[in-house]
Amino acid sequence: MTRPAFVFPVLVTLILVSLVTGVASLGEDGWWLVFVSRLPRTLAALLAGAGLAVAGVIMQMLARNPFVEPATAGTGQAAGLGLVAVTLLAPGAAIWLKMSAATTAALIGTAGFVALVRRLPTGDPLLVPLTGIVYGGILGAATTFLAYERDLLQYIDIWMSGEFSGVMLGRYEILWIGGALTVLAYLYADRFTIAGFGEETTRSLGLGYGQVVALGLVIVSVITAVTVVTVGMIPFVGLVVPNLVARMRGENLRETLPYVAVSGGVLVLACDIIGRVIRYPFEVPVGTVLGVLGAALFLWILHRGPRRG
Repeated sequence: MTRPAFVFPVLVTLILVSLVTGVASLGEDGWWLVFVSRLPRTLAALLAGAGLAVAGVIMQMLARNPFVEPATAGTGQAAGLGLVAVTLLAPGAAIWLKMSAATTAALIGTAGFVALVRRLPTGDPLLVPLTGIVYGGILGAATTFLAYERDLLQYIDIWMSGEFSGVMLGRYEILWIGGALTVLAYLYADRFTIAGFGEETTRSLGLGYGQVVALGLVIVSVITAVTVVTVGMIPFVGLVVPNLVARMRGENLRETLPYVAVSGGVLVLACDIIGRVIRYPFEVPVGTVLGVLGAALFLWILHRGPRRG
Protein backbone atom coordinates (compact mmCIF):
# COMPACT_ATOMS: atom_id res chain seq x y z
CA MET A 1 0.00 0.00 0.00
CA THR A 2 1.59 3.29 -1.12
CA ARG A 3 -0.76 5.72 0.63
CA PRO A 4 -1.03 4.99 4.37
CA ALA A 5 -4.43 6.74 4.69
CA PHE A 6 -5.60 3.73 6.71
CA VAL A 7 -3.71 5.25 9.66
CA PHE A 8 -6.45 7.84 10.32
CA PRO A 9 -9.38 5.36 10.72
CA VAL A 10 -7.11 3.25 12.93
CA LEU A 11 -6.39 6.36 15.01
CA VAL A 12 -10.10 7.06 15.60
CA THR A 13 -10.75 3.41 16.52
CA LEU A 14 -7.85 3.34 18.99
CA ILE A 15 -9.03 6.56 20.66
CA LEU A 16 -12.48 5.04 21.25
CA VAL A 17 -10.95 1.79 22.56
CA SER A 18 -8.61 3.72 24.86
CA LEU A 19 -11.49 5.73 26.34
CA VAL A 20 -13.42 2.59 27.34
CA THR A 21 -10.41 0.46 28.44
CA GLY A 22 -9.51 0.36 32.12
CA VAL A 23 -10.11 -1.34 35.45
CA ALA A 24 -12.89 1.02 36.57
CA SER A 25 -16.20 0.65 34.74
CA LEU A 26 -17.99 3.60 33.13
CA GLY A 27 -21.01 3.73 35.45
CA GLU A 28 -22.72 6.78 36.91
CA ASP A 29 -19.43 8.72 37.04
CA GLY A 30 -18.42 7.62 33.56
CA TRP A 31 -18.08 11.08 32.07
CA TRP A 32 -16.03 12.29 35.07
CA LEU A 33 -13.71 9.27 34.74
CA VAL A 34 -13.27 9.88 31.02
CA PHE A 35 -12.61 13.60 31.49
CA VAL A 36 -10.17 13.27 34.42
CA SER A 37 -8.29 10.06 33.55
CA ARG A 38 -9.03 8.28 30.26
CA LEU A 39 -8.99 11.31 27.93
CA PRO A 40 -5.78 12.83 29.40
CA ARG A 41 -4.07 9.44 29.16
CA THR A 42 -5.16 9.04 25.54
CA LEU A 43 -4.00 12.55 24.63
CA ALA A 44 -0.69 12.02 26.45
CA ALA A 45 0.00 8.83 24.47
CA LEU A 46 -0.82 10.56 21.18
CA LEU A 47 1.27 13.65 21.97
CA ALA A 48 4.27 11.66 23.21
CA GLY A 49 4.17 9.31 20.22
CA ALA A 50 3.78 12.08 17.66
CA GLY A 51 6.51 14.18 19.25
CA LEU A 52 9.05 11.36 19.54
CA ALA A 53 8.41 10.22 15.96
CA VAL A 54 8.95 13.77 14.65
CA ALA A 55 12.05 14.19 16.84
CA GLY A 56 13.36 10.92 15.43
CA VAL A 57 12.95 11.92 11.80
CA ILE A 58 14.59 15.33 12.42
CA MET A 59 17.54 13.67 14.17
CA GLN A 60 17.91 11.25 11.25
CA MET A 61 18.01 14.20 8.85
CA LEU A 62 20.62 16.06 10.93
CA ALA A 63 22.79 12.95 11.40
CA ARG A 64 22.14 11.85 7.79
CA ASN A 65 21.54 8.35 9.05
CA PRO A 66 18.23 6.39 9.31
CA PHE A 67 19.33 4.34 12.34
CA VAL A 68 19.36 7.01 15.06
CA GLU A 69 16.70 8.43 17.35
CA PRO A 70 16.67 10.39 20.66
CA ALA A 71 16.84 7.17 22.71
CA THR A 72 19.92 5.86 20.86
CA ALA A 73 21.80 9.14 20.44
CA GLY A 74 22.20 10.16 24.07
CA THR A 75 19.36 12.72 24.08
CA GLY A 76 17.15 10.80 26.51
CA GLN A 77 20.09 9.87 28.73
CA ALA A 78 21.25 13.51 28.79
CA ALA A 79 17.74 14.63 29.78
CA GLY A 80 17.79 12.07 32.61
CA LEU A 81 21.20 13.40 33.73
CA GLY A 82 19.75 16.92 33.83
CA LEU A 83 16.83 15.70 35.93
CA VAL A 84 19.15 14.00 38.41
CA ALA A 85 21.31 17.12 38.64
CA VAL A 86 18.39 19.45 39.35
CA THR A 87 16.95 16.95 41.86
CA LEU A 88 20.26 16.90 43.74
CA LEU A 89 20.69 20.68 43.68
CA ALA A 90 17.03 21.63 44.28
CA PRO A 91 15.00 18.65 45.57
CA GLY A 92 11.74 20.62 45.67
CA ALA A 93 12.13 22.23 42.23
CA ALA A 94 8.99 23.09 40.30
CA ILE A 95 8.13 21.13 37.16
CA TRP A 96 9.13 24.02 34.89
CA LEU A 97 12.61 24.10 36.47
CA LYS A 98 13.00 20.32 36.03
CA MET A 99 11.88 20.60 32.42
CA SER A 100 14.33 23.48 31.81
CA ALA A 101 17.21 21.48 33.30
CA ALA A 102 16.28 18.39 31.26
CA THR A 103 15.95 20.47 28.08
CA THR A 104 19.30 22.18 28.58
CA ALA A 105 21.06 18.89 29.28
CA ALA A 106 19.35 17.23 26.30
CA LEU A 107 20.36 20.12 24.04
CA ILE A 108 24.02 19.89 25.13
CA GLY A 109 23.97 16.09 24.84
CA THR A 110 22.41 16.13 21.35
CA ALA A 111 24.81 18.81 20.13
CA GLY A 112 27.69 16.64 21.38
CA PHE A 113 26.34 13.66 19.44
CA VAL A 114 25.96 15.65 16.22
CA ALA A 115 29.52 16.98 16.64
CA LEU A 116 30.81 13.42 17.07
CA VAL A 117 28.89 12.17 14.02
CA ARG A 118 30.28 14.91 11.77
CA ARG A 119 33.83 13.64 12.48
CA LEU A 120 33.07 10.03 11.56
CA PRO A 121 34.03 8.56 8.17
CA THR A 122 31.03 8.40 5.81
CA GLY A 123 31.76 4.96 4.37
CA ASP A 124 30.08 2.88 7.09
CA PRO A 125 26.55 4.02 8.10
CA LEU A 126 26.50 1.67 11.11
CA LEU A 127 29.23 3.74 12.79
CA VAL A 128 26.66 6.46 13.58
CA PRO A 129 24.20 4.34 15.63
CA LEU A 130 27.11 2.49 17.27
CA THR A 131 28.61 5.81 18.31
CA GLY A 132 25.20 6.89 19.65
CA ILE A 133 24.84 3.71 21.68
CA VAL A 134 28.29 4.12 23.24
CA TYR A 135 27.74 7.86 23.82
CA GLY A 136 24.33 7.28 25.40
CA GLY A 137 25.79 4.45 27.50
CA ILE A 138 28.40 6.81 28.96
CA LEU A 139 25.76 9.43 29.81
CA GLY A 140 23.47 6.74 31.24
CA ALA A 141 26.30 5.34 33.38
CA ALA A 142 27.05 8.81 34.78
CA THR A 143 23.35 9.29 35.56
CA THR A 144 23.09 5.91 37.28
CA PHE A 145 26.25 6.57 39.31
CA LEU A 146 24.94 9.90 40.60
CA ALA A 147 21.55 8.37 41.37
CA TYR A 148 23.15 5.42 43.18
CA GLU A 149 25.32 7.70 45.31
CA ARG A 150 22.27 9.75 46.41
CA ASP A 151 19.72 6.90 46.60
CA LEU A 152 17.73 8.12 43.57
CA LEU A 153 17.66 4.91 41.54
CA GLN A 154 13.87 4.68 41.88
CA TYR A 155 13.49 8.08 40.19
CA ILE A 156 15.78 6.97 37.38
CA ASP A 157 13.60 3.92 36.73
CA ILE A 158 10.51 6.17 36.46
CA TRP A 159 12.17 8.60 34.04
CA MET A 160 13.78 5.95 31.86
CA SER A 161 10.78 3.56 31.70
CA GLY A 162 7.86 5.08 29.85
CA GLU A 163 4.40 4.43 31.28
CA PHE A 164 1.09 6.30 31.40
CA SER A 165 -0.55 4.91 34.55
CA GLY A 166 0.09 8.16 36.46
CA VAL A 167 -1.29 10.46 33.77
CA MET A 168 -4.35 12.45 34.85
CA LEU A 169 -5.84 15.87 34.20
CA GLY A 170 -3.28 18.48 35.30
CA ARG A 171 -0.28 16.12 35.04
CA TYR A 172 0.33 15.83 31.31
CA GLU A 173 -0.28 19.30 29.83
CA ILE A 174 3.39 20.15 29.20
CA LEU A 175 3.29 17.51 26.45
CA TRP A 176 1.36 20.07 24.41
CA ILE A 177 4.70 21.91 24.10
CA GLY A 178 5.89 18.91 22.09
CA GLY A 179 2.70 19.15 20.01
CA ALA A 180 3.41 22.82 19.25
CA LEU A 181 6.99 21.99 18.26
CA THR A 182 5.66 19.29 15.92
CA VAL A 183 3.73 22.01 14.09
CA LEU A 184 6.87 24.18 14.03
CA ALA A 185 8.83 21.27 12.54
CA TYR A 186 6.23 21.02 9.76
CA LEU A 187 6.63 24.73 8.97
CA TYR A 188 10.41 24.22 8.56
CA ALA A 189 10.10 20.78 6.94
CA ASP A 190 11.61 21.87 3.61
CA ARG A 191 14.73 23.23 5.35
CA PHE A 192 15.25 20.00 7.29
CA THR A 193 14.89 18.03 4.05
CA ILE A 194 17.59 20.16 2.41
CA ALA A 195 19.82 19.90 5.51
CA GLY A 196 19.59 16.12 5.12
CA PHE A 197 21.62 16.45 1.89
CA GLY A 198 24.59 17.86 3.80
CA GLU A 199 26.21 21.17 4.74
CA GLU A 200 27.69 21.93 1.33
CA THR A 201 24.40 21.42 -0.53
CA THR A 202 22.49 23.43 2.07
CA ARG A 203 24.85 26.41 1.80
CA SER A 204 24.86 26.23 -2.02
CA LEU A 205 21.07 26.69 -1.93
CA GLY A 206 21.41 29.83 0.17
CA LEU A 207 20.30 28.40 3.50
CA GLY A 208 22.09 28.83 6.81
CA TYR A 209 23.10 25.27 7.69
CA GLY A 210 24.01 26.21 11.27
CA GLN A 211 20.63 27.82 11.91
CA VAL A 212 18.74 24.81 10.56
CA VAL A 213 20.81 22.42 12.68
CA ALA A 214 20.33 24.61 15.77
CA LEU A 215 16.55 24.72 15.26
CA GLY A 216 16.47 20.94 14.80
CA LEU A 217 18.50 20.37 17.96
CA VAL A 218 16.15 22.60 19.98
CA ILE A 219 13.05 20.78 18.68
CA VAL A 220 14.53 17.33 19.34
CA SER A 221 15.80 18.30 22.81
CA VAL A 222 12.61 19.99 24.04
CA ILE A 223 10.34 17.18 22.79
CA THR A 224 12.56 14.56 24.43
CA ALA A 225 12.79 16.51 27.69
CA VAL A 226 9.04 17.10 28.11
CA THR A 227 8.39 13.42 27.33
CA VAL A 228 10.99 12.17 29.84
CA VAL A 229 9.73 14.56 32.55
CA THR A 230 6.07 13.57 32.04
CA VAL A 231 5.94 9.87 31.14
CA GLY A 232 9.56 8.69 30.87
CA MET A 233 11.63 7.64 27.86
CA ILE A 234 9.79 5.56 25.25
CA PRO A 235 12.13 3.58 22.95
CA PHE A 236 11.97 2.81 19.22
CA VAL A 237 9.20 5.30 18.27
CA GLY A 238 11.61 7.76 16.66
CA LEU A 239 13.48 4.91 14.98
CA VAL A 240 10.86 2.62 13.42
CA VAL A 241 8.07 5.10 12.55
CA PRO A 242 10.14 7.41 10.27
CA ASN A 243 11.64 4.37 8.51
CA LEU A 244 8.24 2.74 7.95
CA VAL A 245 6.70 5.96 6.62
CA ALA A 246 9.75 6.65 4.41
CA ARG A 247 9.32 3.24 2.78
CA MET A 248 5.78 4.15 1.72
CA ARG A 249 6.02 7.90 1.10
CA GLY A 250 9.69 8.77 0.51
CA GLU A 251 11.78 11.27 2.48
CA ASN A 252 10.24 14.65 1.65
CA LEU A 253 9.35 15.90 5.14
CA ARG A 254 6.76 18.36 3.83
CA GLU A 255 4.77 15.39 2.56
CA THR A 256 5.58 12.74 5.15
CA LEU A 257 5.70 14.63 8.47
CA PRO A 258 1.89 14.49 9.12
CA TYR A 259 2.00 10.72 8.54
CA VAL A 260 5.06 10.39 10.79
CA ALA A 261 3.30 12.30 13.60
CA VAL A 262 -0.01 10.40 13.32
CA SER A 263 1.73 7.02 12.98
CA GLY A 264 3.85 7.73 16.06
CA GLY A 265 0.74 8.56 18.07
CA VAL A 266 -1.04 5.44 16.78
CA LEU A 267 1.91 3.19 17.67
CA VAL A 268 2.26 4.49 21.24
CA LEU A 269 -1.50 4.49 21.89
CA ALA A 270 -1.83 0.93 20.55
CA CYS A 271 1.04 -0.25 22.76
CA ASP A 272 -0.48 1.50 25.78
CA ILE A 273 -3.80 -0.32 25.18
CA ILE A 274 -1.94 -3.64 24.82
CA GLY A 275 -0.13 -2.93 28.09
CA ARG A 276 -3.48 -2.32 29.83
CA VAL A 277 -5.17 -5.53 28.67
CA ILE A 278 -2.38 -8.12 28.30
CA ARG A 279 -2.26 -8.78 32.09
CA TYR A 280 -5.60 -7.29 33.08
CA PRO A 281 -6.24 -5.88 35.69
CA PHE A 282 -2.50 -5.15 36.03
CA GLU A 283 -0.61 -2.94 33.60
CA VAL A 284 2.59 -3.50 31.61
CA PRO A 285 4.51 -0.22 30.98
CA VAL A 286 4.28 1.03 27.42
CA GLY A 287 8.08 1.21 27.32
CA THR A 288 8.24 -2.57 27.88
CA VAL A 289 5.65 -3.29 25.17
CA LEU A 290 7.46 -1.03 22.71
CA GLY A 291 10.79 -2.58 23.67
CA VAL A 292 9.49 -5.91 22.31
CA LEU A 293 7.35 -4.68 19.41
CA GLY A 294 9.82 -1.96 18.39
CA ALA A 295 12.72 -4.41 18.32
CA ALA A 296 10.71 -6.76 16.08
CA LEU A 297 9.80 -3.90 13.72
CA PHE A 298 13.40 -2.70 13.62
CA LEU A 299 14.68 -6.18 12.72
CA TRP A 300 12.02 -6.36 9.98
CA ILE A 301 13.21 -3.01 8.60
CA LEU A 302 16.83 -4.21 8.58
CA HIS A 303 15.95 -7.34 6.61
CA ARG A 304 13.80 -5.58 4.03
CA GLY A 305 15.16 -3.98 0.87
CA PRO A 306 16.23 -0.33 0.60
CA ARG A 307 13.46 2.17 1.14
CA ARG A 308 11.86 4.33 -1.54
CA GLY A 309 12.73 7.97 -2.23
